[in-house]
Amino acid sequence: MSEKLRAENPIVHCITNHVVSNYQANGLLAIGASPIMGEAPEEAAELAAIAGAVSLNIGTLNAQTLESMIIAGKTANQLGRPVVLDPVGVGATAFRAAAAKRILTEVNIAVLRCNAGELAAICGTEWQGKGVDAGSGEADVKQLAVEAAGRLGLVVAVTGSTDIVTDGKEIVEIPFGHPLMSAITGSGCLLSAVVAAYLAVYPENVLSAAAEALRFYGEAGERASHLAPEPGSFQIEFLNQLARPGIGDTELPAGKELQPK
Repeated sequence: MSEKLRAENPIVHCITNHVVSNYQANGLLAIGASPIMGEAPEEAAELAAIAGAVSLNIGTLNAQTLESMIIAGKTANQLGRPVVLDPVGVGATAFRAAAAKRILTEVNIAVLRCNAGELAAICGTEWQGKGVDAGSGEADVKQLAVEAAGRLGLVVAVTGSTDIVTDGKEIVEIPFGHPLMSAITGSGCLLSAVVAAYLAVYPENVLSAAAEALRFYGEAGERASHLAPEPGSFQIEFLNQLARPGIGDTELPAGKELQPK
């Protein structure tokens, strides 16, 4: 699947947070996609119209970017282009929570890509979190993901020690990745954009495309950790691994649980 992505070179329109926009753009380039990072409401519809998918990220949200997200999301919906939402720190403030709720209400989201704390906040489940970190809680994350996917009518891709991707019926568990991936800024945000790129190539099978994106991403993280075991060097090596031809070319059957190599 990754080679098909490189061949098609899909445009991904990202309305993202200022902390990670450069890393996110470089990561998309590494996998063979073409990023557009425009966030002005005056051009949001035009940019979404030329993209194969749209990635929305509320990490450094303000009123203007929220309007841009709504415009871009609705335009993508009208044109049949998939939209990914990354509700960064959604439980941290009332503004973020209200924004995520509005986006989920007004835009047809294909994939909600989040961590456990963000998923719990969207589901209204008690959870101990700090800022944008995943935090901890006693809820069954897999069950929360299934319930949220069914209730919201989308695919949930929640990352953790084992990633979970579900449409509310089928569940794919992905046991790849490395703790260093959470030690650098932007790894989760980039993942959401990578998911969008995969959906641009395979929009007809959202569950499989999202799961394959997470598997590919986790494998790249594991490979990078062996070559660069410290955060600074890992960040660079991770981009190198994302760019390696051949990684992530195994098709992922929907609903099948992956096993570590």
